[in-house]
Amino acid sequence: MKVIDGHCDVLLKMYENPAIDFFDPHVNALDVSYAKMVQGGVKLQFFAIYLPERITQPQFDHYLEYINIFYQKLMRDPRMRQVKKRADLEAALTGNQTGAMLTLEGADALQGNPLYLRTLYHLGVRMIGTTWNYANWAADGVLEPRQGGFTRRGKTFIKDCNDLGMLLDASHLSEAAFWDLAGASAKPFVATHSNARAVCGHPRNLNDGQIRELIRRDGRIGVTFVPWFVQQGGLASMDGVLKHVEHICSLGGSGQLVLGSDFDGIDQWIPGLEHAGKIPLLTEALLRRFPEELVRGFMYRNWFTFLHRHLPVH
Repeated sequence: MKVIDGHCDVLLKMYENPAIDFFDPHVNALDVSYAKMVQGGVKLQFFAIYLPERITQPQFDHYLEYINIFYQKLMRDPRMRQVKKRADLEAALTGNQTGAMLTLEGADALQGNPLYLRTLYHLGVRMIGTTWNYANWAADGVLEPRQGGFTRRGKTFIKDCNDLGMLLDASHLSEAAFWDLAGASAKPFVATHSNARAVCGHPRNLNDGQIRELIRRDGRIGVTFVPWFVQQGGLASMDGVLKHVEHICSLGGSGQLVLGSDFDGIDQWIPGLEHAGKIPLLTEALLRRFPEELVRGFMYRNWFTFLHRHLPVH
């Protein structure tokens, strides 16, 4: 079965270690490599630009370094196709190439500059998560002690993204910032890698009100394989992932539920979900509990319909 995965941190690992070869069939340093994507049926992978915490003063040039890695080390290969517009999406899902979409996790270095935002768009970035876990000029992240929302400049940024066609990701936002985004965005938004807090109480997970809002707006909710977002205490399992799927579906979210693995952003793995090549094991587990049409939605079609509606035509 085809798969679309809404979040990974491959570019971070390749930034930290330039010797990593994405196309080496035996590469062990990556959870998501070309070979593992093919093995797992991953037809489109979102690749996040995420700056490590040790970079205490992020600059726009840091984003450009990641984008250069993406083009020089991933997109140089004709087996890959960058997804920037609707036709790219269709081609990646139906053809022989493997799709890749650039995203940004943490807009710290944009500093509210509309030129920087447009430049990222021109370079192929199609989605932005405004914060990581802490505060920046635009909003508070989920672990920021004051738990504030979006700033005045941050709300202008939401409108700029809407006008440009840049998709917005609510994963990592504080709850107040989530609701500010819901109030300020004229377009649906997503949470690329966040589970259900009712199942696992981690603060990075979404409460039922947030999940219902994403469903109401026809956004997307990316079930993630981060063990401590799946289960607190004890060993996270494939069954634990299914509990999050079942809970989101119980709220009416079967058409909005997608995948957002967070592969390469974790150093512990759920048994059976250690890398992208193992995703068919999750598909099999889902098929034992859900009709095939629903599972196709979870694995790729729900992401496909959202992106097909919101990516630019030209």
